[in-house]
Amino acid sequence: MRKMLVLAAALLAAAPMAASAADAMSYTYVEGGWTQLQVSTPGSNPKLDGGFIRGSFAIAEQVYVFGGYSTVSETYHLEDSIGEYRIKNTIDQPEAGIGYHMPFTDRLDFTADIAWMRINNEVKFEDGEFSETEKVHTNAGRGSLGLRGKPSRATEAWLKAGYIDGSNMDGEWIGTLGGQVSFNRNWGLIGEVQYFDDITQYSVGVRASF
Repeated sequence: MRKMLVLAAALLAAAPMAASAADAMSYTYVEGGWTQLQVSTPGSNPKLDGGFIRGSFAIAEQVYVFGGYSTVSETYHLEDSIGEYRIKNTIDQPEAGIGYHMPFTDRLDFTADIAWMRINNEVKFEDGEFSETEKVHTNAGRGSLGLRGKPSRATEAWLKAGYIDGSNMDGEWIGTLGGQVSFNRNWGLIGEVQYFDDITQYSVGVRASF
């Protein structure tokens, strides 16, 4: 992960110094797509699949607000001496925050943001006769600093490093690396990897910029 962040920083730093108005990075957009959450634990690496939707809106020249929602789940069909049973794990995560960006060059911005997020973890047990649901909710705050730039006219990349802390969890460092390939001025394909503690989240989707 560290090597990926260093490489991304080098690419961003090498972004061309000049850009037209059409090349400017937009902080008003809507995006959505597929996401997968991978948890690394001793002897097991569960993967939960789902979807996400996010948006950002510029409220001033250098200030923007953002929000998002993701949901992932996985169902496990198991069997013991009594019979078959099913366990379904669902994790929902809403997020809302505010950010600031400052241009270093026409194609490279410094970014800073803070956000509230809530992690809703639900585990449901069913065996055909009995059903039980266990829910755990975690409210957390996150702060991040990063870079966002355009290595070329049709590509964009960003990286962020931050810290997350909240109820029912220990404070952890968090890293995000992402990129976009633009089809035109408004539409693009995005990909992003986010990592903290023993959790890695992969996201792929489509962004509409305005």
